[in-house]
Amino acid sequence: MGWGEVEQAFNNAVERGAIPGAAVVVRVGNDIAFEGAFGFRSIVPNRTPMKIDTVFDLSSLTKALATSVAAMMLAGDGRLRLADRVTRFFHNFGVHGKSIVTFRHLLAHCSGLAAWRPFHERIAAIEKGGKVNFMASYGAKEFTYEEIHRERPEAPPGTRTIYSDLNFILLGETIEKITTLPLNRFCREKIFKPLGLRATDFIDIALVRSRRLEPVPDMFAPTEICPSRGRLLVGEVDDENAYAMGGVAGHAGLFAPVREVDRVAAELIACWAGRSDFLPQKVVREFWTRDLTVAGSTWALGWDTPSPQGSSSGRHFSPNAVGHLGFTGTSIWIEPERRIAVSLLTNRVHPRRDNQAIRDFRPRIHDLIMEAIDGA
Repeated sequence: MGWGEVEQAFNNAVERGAIPGAAVVVRVGNDIAFEGAFGFRSIVPNRTPMKIDTVFDLSSLTKALATSVAAMMLAGDGRLRLADRVTRFFHNFGVHGKSIVTFRHLLAHCSGLAAWRPFHERIAAIEKGGKVNFMASYGAKEFTYEEIHRERPEAPPGTRTIYSDLNFILLGETIEKITTLPLNRFCREKIFKPLGLRATDFIDIALVRSRRLEPVPDMFAPTEICPSRGRLLVGEVDDENAYAMGGVAGHAGLFAPVREVDRVAAELIACWAGRSDFLPQKVVREFWTRDLTVAGSTWALGWDTPSPQGSSSGRHFSPNAVGHLGFTGTSIWIEPERRIAVSLLTNRVHPRRDNQAIRDFRPRIHDLIMEAIDGA
């Protein structure tokens, strides 16, 4: 097997409508073993070709590449301790038996908090009730934080794995509380700029409104025609709760091109190996080790690991690999010991989110990529 089969698989996926298009970078050590752009950046209203520098809505890769990296930084300098209770910073959070929830619980998705709540619907109702321009405002973000503080858990802390956006919205608030900076500004100043990332950032909707800025449509892979917003989303966060919070949230909202996703992966691998002081080796290794709080959980801290059966990473990544998926069709898988990273960005929700064909495509393409690496 070789890279020709990988290219053919991407082209076939585009032809059968599994994805509109894709951009991929495969890293082995210090080298880019393979990269490419396939298919279409957009198919409605017009077909336009995908490019390697197309900027994608990373969706839940935000959790791994922004929020978790920021948490690693704060853990490295002692400002965030994994064993600390969330109530150390947010006293009201302790209601309904949540007083023993720790930051480790949040990162490992075993806090007991629900997977998701329709905060955007509550925010829309408040705006409709007379609070002008409440949607996507700072006030709406604060409202969401308060709602999570008051939330009744679905399970006692540390007893069940529930992959939860609420955990990471709360982690985003924690980062803002500790650093006294908005999440996007902290990430820009401490992660994106130091790594030389020029096209990676959150898109702050309040800033877009107040300065009447418009994202350049040709730069972005569009996502869906959104029923609630009544438009095709281009350079505007797809996730409804992240949008309602103003575009900057711990669970979603980050935009980036594939080469810059790979740049973050490369730096994290170097830190894991002790070859970079961007983050302490000990911290990266702890975050990338499967958490044992809940028996059978695949989660590390802010990152997932391959499940024994049916992993999106395919059959060839080891149990020590780490990765994450994004709802819009994005993914990253990293094999630290072999210094392999596969950054795969698609906009599979374009123009409709009900296209689920990527579920079969992801493991297949990862198998082909790993087989090409091993055959090289």
